[in-house]
Amino acid sequence: MEKKNNRGLGSVIPSLKHADGDGFLLIAGPCVVESRELAMHVAEQLNHLSEKYSVPFVFKASYRKANRSRIDSFTGIGDEAALEILGEIGARFSVPVITDVHSPEEARIASKFVDVIQVPAFLCRQTDLLIACGETGKSVSIKKGQFLSPGAMRFAVEKVEGTGNTKVIITERGTTFGYQDLVVDFRGIPEMKRTGYPVVLDVTHSLQRPNQESGITGGNPELIETMARAGIAAGADGIFLETHPDPASALSDGANMLRLDLLEGLLTKLISIREVVIKM
Repeated sequence: MEKKNNRGLGSVIPSLKHADGDGFLLIAGPCVVESRELAMHVAEQLNHLSEKYSVPFVFKASYRKANRSRIDSFTGIGDEAALEILGEIGARFSVPVITDVHSPEEARIASKFVDVIQVPAFLCRQTDLLIACGETGKSVSIKKGQFLSPGAMRFAVEKVEGTGNTKVIITERGTTFGYQDLVVDFRGIPEMKRTGYPVVLDVTHSLQRPNQESGITGGNPELIETMARAGIAAGADGIFLETHPDPASALSDGANMLRLDLLEGLLTKLISIREVVIKM
């Protein structure tokens, strides 16, 4: 993989605050927009932590969950309602907002409300989707497929670059290990950074336990701190995690989310590790 000039966080997400320092990017929020009240509460708490610790922050929530195992799984409150809430959060807190899309048409619609378009891991090879995301002119976060080598992500990046859009983030979220587990190969972080774009570690999805007999994804949330610390130590430019005031009552992916009141303690530890990494 040919090495390119490294792009800073501020160049790939122009509206990002606190991007002029050496801090890591925090992409965080609930799995899905469950209600306006919940989304606003989480965004307010996360924005407070971002300002308190000068951490570059992007609010995350899916406006629709399309890749569920069971037909009766919660998928959202309605596309238009959820997207309007995401747009409201971005305006109210002056923070970039990210959501995932599943088709070229969704990319065009979502780009009217959010700052960053996320390509789900399962769809990272879909050429028409990647091109459509690039053509929105918005920042594009591409999740590495659970089936893909780190080096192969350069081809996904090239599809977005082909539209003239160089505002790209690559997100690691684990590799399929057997039928019901994922593992993170930390060698992939420096490998993908050779593209010249920031690499983010999706901590909570890397700890999922998919394909359970119940049809509901499990997880190992007790390992969130371990995974996040390892990611920052390995040189990740950012951390992606899903958080909720009460994960047990979350309508989607509660089994691998971080309880919201635990995030500040985790952030302070990660900031300390980042300071050491930068000096090395």
